[in-house]
Amino acid sequence: MPSQANEKKVVLATRNQGKVKEFNKMFAELGYTAVSLADFPDAPDVVEDGDTFEANAVKKAVETASFLGCAVLADDSGLEVDALNGAPGVYSARYAGEHGNDEANWRKLLAELEGVPDEKRTARFRCTLAYVAPGEAPVIATGTCEGMIAHEPKGTNGFGYDPVFYLPERGCMMAEIDPATKNQISHRAAAMHKLMQIFRGE
Repeated sequence: MPSQANEKKVVLATRNQGKVKEFNKMFAELGYTAVSLADFPDAPDVVEDGDTFEANAVKKAVETASFLGCAVLADDSGLEVDALNGAPGVYSARYAGEHGNDEANWRKLLAELEGVPDEKRTARFRCTLAYVAPGEAPVIATGTCEGMIAHEPKGTNGFGYDPVFYLPERGCMMAEIDPATKNQISHRAAAMHKLMQIFRGE
């Protein structure tokens, strides 16, 4: 585990620029220098074939750390909708068939939930982080952000399902809040907070 954050560099096992921006802002506040796989074009694309977020995050972290020979932080995250028995879950990024097509994904989600009343549209974003240093066991942390699935999109901030994820306590969509606020309340922020508690021995 890192001992002095101001000396620590971590490779983020992702090429998703939305995630990179969120993680970089959170790491910067902690004094970490974070780089993404965009800086390592030869790094392999790990096949995310696990049936849980934790399985995918650990696999990405272990394989990437082994290849690069340095500490790696990987995440797997997605949306769980109660009315759909937890779907899209680990398939969130490719729910509509094409990986990373955000609009197609949330449009399919709205179609699947057509006719479902507000009180049954509960959902949450879930993020599992796996930090792996070469030769060490994975350090795992999970965070969630509770909300509802709206009937139509609103907002231009964020990415993924943010335009249709309603935050009852704030009275707006995730895509309507500024990045700084999102970094405080998101599932990734919650997971990062737990990970830092583990690093600090809390």
